[in-house]
Amino acid sequence: MNPDTAEPARTHGEIPERFRVSRGTLRLDRFMTVFIRFGGIAVVAGVFGIFFFILSQILPLFHGAKVREMGRIEIPEMDVAAIGLDEWSELPLLVGRDGRLLFIDLVGDRGVFAPRVPIPDLEDGFTAVSYDQRSQTFLFGLKDGRIVLVGLKYQPVYAVDGTRTIEPALSVIYRGLPGREGYPIRGLAFGQTAETRLLAVLQEVEGRRELHAVALKQRRSLMGAGTLVIDARFDLTDQLTGEPVGFEVPSQADAILVATREGHVDYFFRETDSFVLRQVFRPFGDLEDPTIAGMHFLLGDVSLVLTNTRGANRIFSLFQPVGSDIRQFGLIKEFSPLPGLPDSFAASLRNKAFLIGSGQHLSLRYSTTETVRWEDKLPFSVEEALLGGKYDRIILLGDDRLLHTYELIDHHPEAGWRAFFGKIWYEGSPSPGYVWQSTGGSDEFEPKLSLIPLIVGSLKGTLYAMLFAVPIALLAAIYTSQFLKPGLKNVVKPTMEIMASLPSVVLGFLAALWLAPLIEKQVPSLILMALAVPGIAVGFGWFWSRLSYRIRNLIVPGWEFLVFAPILMLVLVACWHLGPVLEKVAFVYTDPATGERIADFRLWWPQATGAAFEQRNSLVVGFMMGFAVIPIIFTISEDALSNVPTSLISGSLALGASRWQTARNIVLPTAAAGIFSALMIGLGRAVGETMIVVMATGNTPIMDLGIFTGMRTLSANIAVELPEAPQAGTLYRTLFLGALVLFLLTFILNTFAEVLRQRLRDRYKVV
Repeated sequence: MNPDTAEPARTHGEIPERFRVSRGTLRLDRFMTVFIRFGGIAVVAGVFGIFFFILSQILPLFHGAKVREMGRIEIPEMDVAAIGLDEWSELPLLVGRDGRLLFIDLVGDRGVFAPRVPIPDLEDGFTAVSYDQRSQTFLFGLKDGRIVLVGLKYQPVYAVDGTRTIEPALSVIYRGLPGREGYPIRGLAFGQTAETRLLAVLQEVEGRRELHAVALKQRRSLMGAGTLVIDARFDLTDQLTGEPVGFEVPSQADAILVATREGHVDYFFRETDSFVLRQVFRPFGDLEDPTIAGMHFLLGDVSLVLTNTRGANRIFSLFQPVGSDIRQFGLIKEFSPLPGLPDSFAASLRNKAFLIGSGQHLSLRYSTTETVRWEDKLPFSVEEALLGGKYDRIILLGDDRLLHTYELIDHHPEAGWRAFFGKIWYEGSPSPGYVWQSTGGSDEFEPKLSLIPLIVGSLKGTLYAMLFAVPIALLAAIYTSQFLKPGLKNVVKPTMEIMASLPSVVLGFLAALWLAPLIEKQVPSLILMALAVPGIAVGFGWFWSRLSYRIRNLIVPGWEFLVFAPILMLVLVACWHLGPVLEKVAFVYTDPATGERIADFRLWWPQATGAAFEQRNSLVVGFMMGFAVIPIIFTISEDALSNVPTSLISGSLALGASRWQTARNIVLPTAAAGIFSALMIGLGRAVGETMIVVMATGNTPIMDLGIFTGMRTLSANIAVELPEAPQAGTLYRTLFLGALVLFLLTFILNTFAEVLRQRLRDRYKVV
């Protein structure tokens, strides 16, 4: 070698110039390494950030009520018979037994003052009083048997400087004699609608208690509403099952409930011109002391809060028992007992909460969830109690001659673990159940926020979608990767991948307006297809494998589908047209009224199974959501199957195995981990689907798992309810809870899938 042209000697380990990496490339590599690492950490941090944000929105749902004393005012020397409260909890009213009415200004400087126009009928006092906080109405009973119905109105007045004061005004709505003249009234109750008022009185008549009622109607003229006049009189004394000690009239003014000294509750219902004793029940008949100490309606006047002298607290509600067409009262809730005789009660005007007390012990309870929101032992005994109209104040009259004002903070009383995941007995229901119904048509509605129907709906929709998608996608992936010609594969696979880009709203639109009406009339045809297509496919495969090689070689391997496709199309067309024939033979509905036999699967299914048949159902969702899932499962499965080493396939074929045997025994086990990943990704796609479910199922949150009924999923529920949910309200936070449940559901499924995938990968890995 010429020493002048020879390369310079290199020390051991020196890298040749042509293999050296430039400094710029090394800097970029180091930067990208740090950047990717930072990006991964940022993604993880972002996921945890989203999780903690959702958690921050959910946690307030599980907080109890907070009560804080705001102030106390000494009241004048008087025997207080009742207290009233305005909507803003600023101007409570004290009603003395001597007929005095006094207002207490809690926010202004007026202190204690009397109304400008007193009620003349109360100058000599009264013997009984009843107060309806919702309508701001007082009913007074006098010692001569007369009654006085007094309306109270509060008017906000704004001064020039912007300050506001509440001005009260009293007016007499009705005076009359509901029962016997000259006998004192010992008890009162009333209910009123826009058209009718029902007033009930308990009179002491020569040592005997009598129950009388009057129905009032309002005369109307061209000038508008007129005076109240008696429409009907009722004497229920002889119909009572015992001596009355208390009674209530619902706001519907159609019934009277009477508690007797013997521990019965008589439920009288008005039918035209008389009251019929519809039900008699003993709320505490199973206890040692059945004596009724208190009976009060909750908001809506459908549920009764009953207590006995030992402090037992139960709620009875109106519902229609199974097999009956009449609504009756039944026990639906039972709270922990109070320490003694209940002597104070106040119902909320916003929800199903109520305040109940025994001496110094006071408890705030919520009927729907059967929970105690707050309770405490006060330094005084409570004589009268009221809950503010906005459910933000508690007004207590104590035996210490002070009027106590408390701030109430209880933003989500209808929430809780039991409300979201437990079985709740709601008003009007014959039994406990899992129900989602976030809004209603009136203020008396109790929100039903069980997430169980939504979880079941999510799993149900996913199940039917996977049942439809998995066989088609997997078999298509196996055929495409192992049997189809490479040239055709290059066409089929991109086409399937393009299917994944179809918008969900388009699929949902097609499902609702085209597919659902079509399937509704052709269920028998679909049944035939479900039976015939697999059978024909298996039969054709068996027949084809039995043909001689001379005949099979007429078809180039990979093009066999050209023979099977026409047969499949003929079978599908035949099944479609034979469906009505099968319907006439097997699915005949018998009209129970006329005995007429009608061939209609839609009528036959409910009669034969007792399950409902709806046009937008799980079958429609299975078909359409399956089309959204098929491309995902197909693409990933096909990649996993195609990546099986060709050496394994060639070795199997060389040992004499057929292509199908090789695919079944070699390719499928080797690609099992990838196929399982495809199934899990498809499952995640189905669980989180929104628009198809919203448009194709009727979006009904029911617990029915039937194939011909609808559903509502967690994701669809969020999409539907969130625009109407007030920010930071109970529904708003509950939707976040639904999102967290969906997140945890997919997280658990994916974690389980990853563990199983790793095991499959280790078991079938190629060494």
